Amino acid sequence: MPSHPAVSLLAELAQRALQIHQRLLEVYGEPTWRHPLPPLDELISTILSQNTNDTNRDRAFEALRARFLTWEAVREADPNDVISAIRSAGLANQKGPRIQQVLRAITAERGDLNLDFLLSFSADEARRWLMKFPGVGPKTAAIVLCFSLGLPAFPVDTHIYRVTGRIGLRPAKMTVEQAHAHLEALFPPETYSAAHLNLIRLGREVCQARKPNCPACPIQSLCDFGRAKQETLSAPQT
Repeated sequence: MPSHPAVSLLAELAQRALQIHQRLLEVYGEPTWRHPLPPLDELISTILSQNTNDTNRDRAFEALRARFLTWEAVREADPNDVISAIRSAGLANQKGPRIQQVLRAITAERGDLNLDFLLSFSADEARRWLMKFPGVGPKTAAIVLCFSLGLPAFPVDTHIYRVTGRIGLRPAKMTVEQAHAHLEALFPPETYSAAHLNLIRLGREVCQARKPNCPACPIQSLCDFGRAKQETLSAPQT
């Protein structure tokens, strides 16, 4: 019995995803995440990272920890003091109250501020638990799962969403939220961390938003956009 076209397409995309992962490993090597943080620290850090860069995120996180010695102190602090501490992350007026709201909600449900219990959860259970809280979307939850809890999850940020769209690994009209589950189905779970980090590097250094440098791209031959661009350049001029 012939396979369903959608199943065949998914298998083809999964094979290309693995080839892309392997090619990026050859070029960039095995990437390493910054110093792993405990789950709650990673959650707060990721909230701070929303709509800003890594430098601003880290500066704000360090300032917050220097100003308040415990997460309980952050939870109980004057909101203006929290906002002031995380100003460098941008959108501090939104992120400060959001962090305090999450800390209070976790305390109300668990009785303390410790997320180590999530280590006993499956990836889906942990994801659902984290996403109950306002401001914790698929990307934030996936980062905590992948890099702090060691659970299989594929975070999709702006770079990965853009790059995978150009490559042709996801449908053009697929949302960022939908892309998490889609890419998790394409890449083998053991590749999630490295593929995530190397695709981000590719997006920052080569496949940039305005001027993708296709001739310098190590995966141009595996990319729909890159191959189309190459064919256009190679076509005889009339």
